[in-house]
Amino acid sequence: MHVLVWAMKPISYARHRFPRDVIRHAVWLYLRFTLSYRDVEDLLAERGLTVSNESIRRWVLKFGPIMARNLLKFTRE
Repeated sequence: MHVLVWAMKPISYARHRFPRDVIRHAVWLYLRFTLSYRDVEDLLAERGLTVSNESIRRWVLKFGPIMARNLLKFTRE
């Protein structure tokens, strides 16, 4: 039960340099289209955002599993 409560908490983007929409979009691009981190970096650069591929990697590792859990929970309801 304790794990379920933790999994249902909203994602906190505190202490990150970029807005949550940029982080979510970068993670979505990486996971949805199986791009490399450098490909996502290039796509964001085309939109005028300078983000390193290392930042994208950290975001995917940190937020990817949480987003996946939230999507699974949402689709099961």
